[in-house]
Amino acid sequence: MPISTERTLLVPKGSINAIITHLRSNNYDVNGFDKFFLRFIGRPQSGFLNMPDSIMGKADFLYALSKSKAALKEVTLIPGETMYFFNQILSEAFGLKVEDLQKAFKEKTPYKDGVIFADTYKLPLGADADFLIGFLIDKSMKKHKELALKVLGVYDEKRWFRYVSIASIIQKEAANVIEMPIVSAVIYNRIKKGMPLQMDGSLNYGKYSHTKVTPDRIRKDTTEFNTYKKFGIPKNPVGSVSMDAIKAAINPAKVDYLYFVKNKNGTHTFSKTFKQHRQNIGK
Repeated sequence: MPISTERTLLVPKGSINAIITHLRSNNYDVNGFDKFFLRFIGRPQSGFLNMPDSIMGKADFLYALSKSKAALKEVTLIPGETMYFFNQILSEAFGLKVEDLQKAFKEKTPYKDGVIFADTYKLPLGADADFLIGFLIDKSMKKHKELALKVLGVYDEKRWFRYVSIASIIQKEAANVIEMPIVSAVIYNRIKKGMPLQMDGSLNYGKYSHTKVTPDRIRKDTTEFNTYKKFGIPKNPVGSVSMDAIKAAINPAKVDYLYFVKNKNGTHTFSKTFKQHRQNIGK
């Protein structure tokens, strides 16, 4: 009997018997005898497979199933970007609704952002929002734990994500990798003195990732990310982070700076006193 296949076909992990059962439950005309044919020609790869988009005989279908490769597409989450915009990238790349991606993220992690590492990912075409977000979170959380054990020797999720929150502000504020430990030092120095962080980068959360922070915005924003009004580190990361930013958060530079301002070179000029800071602004 001819078999009509979809362009992408999900093959579950497990035994050939499990694969046959899965196909039958999804209305494919296969049976217990077909497992012997699959054992002979080779076990199918698990995941979403890129199948021929045509009607085939059973033998051709089983052969294609055995030999087809995973249908993957690359997507990149750049350092500092927020899930709000990464979900838009995922939506466009995989034909999914942004709302479904946002819902899946909210259901699978207590954090608002910063869970998924800035990296390039190869993801299966045909997967739904729940699968994609689950895969990204699972892979990233394993990496968070791995890095914590490597750098700190212990994994305490609450402690680790405080570093990630600091790193996410560093990621937004530093002009380059060299500046990251210095910006980190400013954050710790201001906290030690009981000063608010007063950093624009913390307000570049969610949909405001690429929005210029204005005095009006500072007055009206009542979230945890408004470090002009709220003291300390936001509970949630502002956006995605790189390893350089995390390293800087854990190992700040040994300097006494409390202020910095962007200069004509596109980097920052740091200062220890407000008087010096005002002079640097004037320059």
